[in-house]
Amino acid sequence: MRDWNVVVTVREKGFVLACKLLEEFGRIEKTGYFNVLVMRVENVGEFLERLQRDISENPSIMNFLARVIPVSEVFDFRTPEEFESKAGKAALPWAPKLAGKSFHVRIHRRGFKGRLSSMEEERLIADILLEALNKAGTPGRIAFKNPDAVLDVEILGQEAGLSLWQREELERYPFLRPA
Repeated sequence: MRDWNVVVTVREKGFVLACKLLEEFGRIEKTGYFNVLVMRVENVGEFLERLQRDISENPSIMNFLARVIPVSEVFDFRTPEEFESKAGKAALPWAPKLAGKSFHVRIHRRGFKGRLSSMEEERLIADILLEALNKAGTPGRIAFKNPDAVLDVEILGQEAGLSLWQREELERYPFLRPA
């Protein structure tokens, strides 16, 4: 498995510009997917702030960066069943942050076509979290319009990365765009 903690989706014809901009933040690798890169950054918080500052100073950066998503949990899997098991376990520690809040799960899948349904997997992970929240006596709810949080799942072939983003972070860092 590769060592990555950021997924970058580049706009058409923006690959070279994206690489030049992002190389100062950490190690960049191509993936087998069109206009998708992975990176390893040492400090995600610092990376987010520096990238946001760069974009504030030069908004044209968003002409070549479509999405930049740091992830905090990464795992590999071989089967849909293994993905479901590992994704559910990886999502559960975020349940306390979702207590009494609205959220949804968003999967961006590259690869595993015909073997994983993004919508079905989103529903499964959301159901696991909703059940945990109900058992804790702090029910949450699914909302697609202006949720309190979004659990983002990035799938690259047989690797997946997850991250939880609160509304304030989504508003502050427009390049996250998990929904």
